[in-house]
Amino acid sequence: MKSVKIGNDRIGDGHTIHVISEIGGNFTDFETAQKLIDLSIDVGANSVKLQTYRAETITSRKAVYDMPNVGNANQYDLFKKYEIDFDLHKDIWEYCKERNITVFSTPSHMSDVELLEEVGCEIYKIGSDDAYNIPFLEEIAAIGKPIILSTGMCTMNEVRESVSAILGKGNSSLILLHCVTNYPSNVEDMNLNCISTMKNEFGLPVGFSDHTLGIACSIGAAAIGANILEKHFTYDKSAEGPDHMLSADPKEMKTLIDSVRTIEKSMGDGIKKPSIGEKTTRLNNRKSIVALNDINSGTVITKDMISIKRPGMGIPPKYINEIIGRTAKKDIVSEEPILWEHV
Repeated sequence: MKSVKIGNDRIGDGHTIHVISEIGGNFTDFETAQKLIDLSIDVGANSVKLQTYRAETITSRKAVYDMPNVGNANQYDLFKKYEIDFDLHKDIWEYCKERNITVFSTPSHMSDVELLEEVGCEIYKIGSDDAYNIPFLEEIAAIGKPIILSTGMCTMNEVRESVSAILGKGNSSLILLHCVTNYPSNVEDMNLNCISTMKNEFGLPVGFSDHTLGIACSIGAAAIGANILEKHFTYDKSAEGPDHMLSADPKEMKTLIDSVRTIEKSMGDGIKKPSIGEKTTRLNNRKSIVALNDINSGTVITKDMISIKRPGMGIPPKYINEIIGRTAKKDIVSEEPILWEHV
């Protein structure tokens, strides 16, 4: 698998799982953004992500939402309320540089890309709404910067077309995110096995963009091989805004990231063998052939003289029928493991 560099991290198998703190939509002023960035750093996130859009270019005035987080709402009005301007983008980029955390954004139009180029964006996240917007994908791919592509609402054939469009522009710095585009999403709809499906098909790093309530699905994604995780992040689930209620709060996000780091330590190399710590345990807790009573040298060993018990320092149980009928070459003390030198 090809790895892709995101900020200071390599994304791919054999590398640390990169956790994105998605703060877009959860602020409209610098003070709140600053708070979210600081909290993201405190809980151990690897990067923060924004959403860059203008209501005029992302939606028509007649498009509506019908999802639990916003109810039946006019999309144009909602986007207009939460769009952020160039100056706020610039302040956030400068603050993230000061705090030494990677920052990037999801543009929705080439005018958004122009803004992000001006503030120094080095990574582009493509939202699921543009996952099959081939002209847009090709234009961004041509810039030559890493792309993280969410695949919510996509069929596998659509993902193939989108990947082909990006690679066709000579940009192989591509990461895919499995995603379900409901806010919030139902756990039963997650189909996390798609992570392995896409990794096997494309040979690219694949992760998970999690819109469920809670953190179990993100932890599960890490356990089955996700290379990168994205989770919406808030300082307060009850705060006003469309995404706060489905976002992880600081306690949840820290638990998520700590759990992911624990999972990473536990994954190993996939080769079935006793662990280093099991070397002594293997001897003490396995079973072997043991004398049930004292057996003097020269005695023919019968079935009632031996048993299979702990510890495992003697002859393995699979040889018990070979031991029966042999003559003891040495005295064997009761309850001691029988060794090959005894028989």
